Amino acid sequence: MHVIACMKQVVDLQQIRIKRDTREPVLEGVPVLFGDMDKNALEEAVRIKEKHAAKVTVLSVGSGKLKDTVLEALAMGADEACIVLDPACEESDVAASAMTIVRAIEKIGPYDLILVGEGSADNYSGQIGSRVAETLNIPQVTYVRELSIEGNTVTAIRDIEAALDVVKVNMPLVVSVTSEINKPRRAPLAQILRASRKPMKVLTLKDVELDAAKVGSAASAIQVVSNLAPQQERKGIILEGDPDETVGKLVDALRREGALP
Repeated sequence: MHVIACMKQVVDLQQIRIKRDTREPVLEGVPVLFGDMDKNALEEAVRIKEKHAAKVTVLSVGSGKLKDTVLEALAMGADEACIVLDPACEESDVAASAMTIVRAIEKIGPYDLILVGEGSADNYSGQIGSRVAETLNIPQVTYVRELSIEGNTVTAIRDIEAALDVVKVNMPLVVSVTSEINKPRRAPLAQILRASRKPMKVLTLKDVELDAAKVGSAASAIQVVSNLAPQQERKGIILEGDPDETVGKLVDALRREGALP
């Protein structure tokens, strides 16, 4: 069995600072990593490997430090990595990203199961799994919180908010997983040290037979109008005078604002 886990490199959202004067996010120098739900997809792939002796390939599209980022996925248990590394891939919309992933999958070769996260940590479109399945003309199962495999049949429990839906589908297929499906493992030091020795196939857009003009921001059908942080208005009330009196005034002010009972 061959399982492909698709993962997206994103900036660490916890490390983003906001410019006070312009409310613009500061992305320069922010570390990059794989999103949490991408790690859920990889963790499930590794668990399938451990139970069914499957082969796990992690697939990612991007640029910059992707070679380093993918080492974490290899340390978590993936057997090999395939990355499409090209500066033109930066700021691709979901349609271009899905097409690049499909072309890379075709280069990887035969597969049984493709796992993706429910949504990426940055724009959370939730479209990659559906677009990949449609382009490959294979079934898809979405919002999966529990997965089991017997022979060529996948049994999935889907979270549809008010209820749980149980479906059975034959492979090959695409499955998008929710964060409830598992808790991603932390790679032990020994695996981290060995990760760089695992196979890593590095492809360019030319290798996957895609024109650079069809990906990236120039080809995107989505226009980002604004990414400014919300406007925050502060009253700037300053209480001065004797400390004992000031404390009382502060308590009264907080009560008027509803911050204190």
